[in-house]
Amino acid sequence: MTRLNVLLHEMVPDHQIMTDEDVKNLLVTFDITEDHLPKIYHDDPAVKACGAKPGNVITIVRKSQTAGEATSYRLVVRRPKK
Repeated sequence: MTRLNVLLHEMVPDHQIMTDEDVKNLLVTFDITEDHLPKIYHDDPAVKACGAKPGNVITIVRKSQTAGEATSYRLVVRRPKK
């Protein structure tokens, strides 16, 4: 069976894993810690497709009608068990 790569769908924004150096620069620029970043679960289809693991920080670049592009950052975390 062929698996669908959700990152290739036109409605899914670009997801990229950040390097450790890029994460360090991001945290210094905004004077925050990783705990301050919004979270995204490790089992999110886009996270799985880009190969991110818990502890990684990903960059998400969306198309924006007003800004052209809107960049956001998410810390990948494990989904809590029920």
